[in-house]
Amino acid sequence: MTSARPPGRVWAHVGQPFTPGTDPQAPYDVLIIGAGRMGSALALALTEHAPHLKTLLVEEGGLPNEDGATILAPGICTTAHLPESQHDAARWTLERLRALLGDDLQPRPYLILLDQPGPSTQPTRDLLGAHPQSLALLDPEVLPHARAHEAHTYRPGTLAQVAAQSAIRRGTDLLLNTRATPHPGGRVTLERLTVTNTHQVVTHETHTLHAPRIVLATGAHAPAQAEHHLGVHTRHARAYRQTPHLAAPSTEDAPVLHARGLTLRPQHGAYTLIPPIHHRDPHGYAPQGGHLTGVPTGLRRETLEDLVGLMDALPALATSDLHLGRSRADIPGAWLALPHGQPDATPTHDRLDDHTHLLLGGPHADTLGLWTADELAREITGGSRQ
Repeated sequence: MTSARPPGRVWAHVGQPFTPGTDPQAPYDVLIIGAGRMGSALALALTEHAPHLKTLLVEEGGLPNEDGATILAPGICTTAHLPESQHDAARWTLERLRALLGDDLQPRPYLILLDQPGPSTQPTRDLLGAHPQSLALLDPEVLPHARAHEAHTYRPGTLAQVAAQSAIRRGTDLLLNTRATPHPGGRVTLERLTVTNTHQVVTHETHTLHAPRIVLATGAHAPAQAEHHLGVHTRHARAYRQTPHLAAPSTEDAPVLHARGLTLRPQHGAYTLIPPIHHRDPHGYAPQGGHLTGVPTGLRRETLEDLVGLMDALPALATSDLHLGRSRADIPGAWLALPHGQPDATPTHDRLDDHTHLLLGGPHADTLGLWTADELAREITGGSRQ
């Protein structure tokens, strides 16, 4: 009977010498670039499907990276916007979330607010009767109907951290504060980063590794990395999504509300707004704040227009509770991957060449991301889901 592998090693800063293994040419079987929730989930799944594989997880920042999309993701697991064919994958993901997060996964109602009745709709006033603070956000005369679903909320940043830590306990190595650049032939350049006393980020040392399998799990940056460094063009895209704050009070059991594409997610006693994504942003697009009654705001113009259009249905958006900011830096935002360039596409993974895979989460990563990461792990290891 073989013994379990020892825990993996963690290199958090350049003061810790990087010693990848005994074989300098190929010390790892799998090298995952990006330790957001998709990359971290993949690392954990690999330890379960093929614990003998030596895996290195590389992240340019910390765990989780505060500049990435993971930390700003909605963290809402629900089948409300999925076709029936994807419900089994969503249920599998939910069970996985329960196992990883425990009490940090919180059940909540999820209400889709409508101006017309439809199948399974009920009066909005009835569904929100037990949540007067939620009812106060909207005009039930404008949105008199609602469809109720189940949802579970969580913090995607916590998920990334838990998954990575679990993978490390099972033998995965983690290299933080390191910029990784893939090259054809299974080669990766690693630049270990440090900060000077003048707050400049510089390369402290450079390493080159080879691995039979490399996975790009760098979110919205992955398609550009594939094109620039591997010469592989994909149809994937990205969009810049901001998540403004609404200071209206919310309770521990307040429902998630969804109206005309906008999601109001109860969080920290208030609300985080998740605006709709209408299309991919063109190459070279730089988000610009819009103007409201001539006053500059930090919200990009397209998002601001959406919120103004919703103020009749959600009067709370027309109050000072909505934090608009004065510049883009005032509003949390990040680039979001759009698999296949579609704003409502599900997570996916692609084989880019003989050595490299691409793993993307995107808008439905909350509900289907763990399933997709597990699917890629099984493809890499040749396993199958029972």
